[in-house]
Amino acid sequence: MHLSKKCSAFKVVLSALLIVALLQLIYLSFLSKFHGKQQRYRYSELFGGSGAKKNAHPEKNTRKERLRYSLSTGGIFDNSGQYRVYKNLIKSDFTTNQRPGSDPGSNVLALATHTTINNLHHLDSLLERWQNPLSVAIFAHGQDVRFATALVYALSFFCPQIQALVDFHLVCLSGEMASFPEQDREHFAGLEDCASVFTRLETHRDKYKNYAISGNISYPNNLLRNVARGGTESSYILVIDIDMMPSADLHQQFLAMITNKEPASDEVFVLPAFEIRHARKMPATKAELVQLYQVGEVRPFYEELCPRCQAPTNYSQWVNSHVRGTSTLEVAYTLTWVDPWEPFYIGPRTVPLYDENFKQYGFNRISQACELHVAGYRFSVLSTAFLVHRGFKIQGEFHARKDEENKHNRVLFRSFKEGLKTKYPSSTRRC
Repeated sequence: MHLSKKCSAFKVVLSALLIVALLQLIYLSFLSKFHGKQQRYRYSELFGGSGAKKNAHPEKNTRKERLRYSLSTGGIFDNSGQYRVYKNLIKSDFTTNQRPGSDPGSNVLALATHTTINNLHHLDSLLERWQNPLSVAIFAHGQDVRFATALVYALSFFCPQIQALVDFHLVCLSGEMASFPEQDREHFAGLEDCASVFTRLETHRDKYKNYAISGNISYPNNLLRNVARGGTESSYILVIDIDMMPSADLHQQFLAMITNKEPASDEVFVLPAFEIRHARKMPATKAELVQLYQVGEVRPFYEELCPRCQAPTNYSQWVNSHVRGTSTLEVAYTLTWVDPWEPFYIGPRTVPLYDENFKQYGFNRISQACELHVAGYRFSVLSTAFLVHRGFKIQGEFHARKDEENKHNRVLFRSFKEGLKTKYPSSTRRC
């Protein structure tokens, strides 16, 4: 009798456990279906499918149609015929809404930058600092063409600041084509907001080292700079690499400066460039930068790799120059270009384009600075504005073919300089 009671109690406990397990399975199934429904809704919201509420986001649907149109054109070939360019793959609201007669102050200065998809995660902090029009040219190859198209669309969909201010352009090999990402569900799975898109981009970072793109594909840096430049209608443009950060409030300070005194058409404004230890927080003001500079946490850009390439900026003069106030931007001093200076600068949109024959490592920016000199430009160093590169650049971190590429581009540079004599026959300047 006692044994029978024990069996009965065991059966009750077992039944209870089975019921609990069954309820858990039902709950998990419900959660899975609910998450799947959420994902389907998000996906249909992205592409305006049947699951989306009718006219839920008409402005985003318009964005989708603009992307579809951009892709349907098939892009255009660059001058060499080696690359396909999708200019204005996705336009910002700022660019879309620019009208003749609109506030001229709003379109004075734009930032132009270039990258592969594995460095696009830098856009988050760059835009947070800049908060003004930004033109981004992305180079993608192979499977990354689809990934780049999908992720750029997701960024423009989920990130209000990007929707408002960032124009995206895509460059790939001429034999490759970008397609509308409606079928790329694997790229959109788990994307629910802006942060999740940047998290996805983070997983793609460091996929390849510097210019070591799979298949020995050349990174067309100067083509990308020109595409990014050409993607903005601003009067002045600052071209930088995407892993660099400008000083805070540069846009409004520059606007105030040129409002007080209109620059000459043959003047460009140099921003001294630095590099900072990875662990350090990016300085916002000159005072913060100088403090880090004095303790060795910040140093001149390329100090280890090519000190001569930046030395003409005269860092000691800039660091020690008097600063009247944190909000006052002015010309600290003016320099004549000397070889092999390759400054970063704000220039009028009329400055000569970068020579697109230069790819990979070496002479890509210096060739353009050299042309500015021959064309008669003067280089005015700004008093409080600067750029900072994330991390110290050191010898061992570069890809294997760096020296070979540099040697090739040195030969190309000699030929380029000879060509400038023909292009500017009345100039007495040489480089």
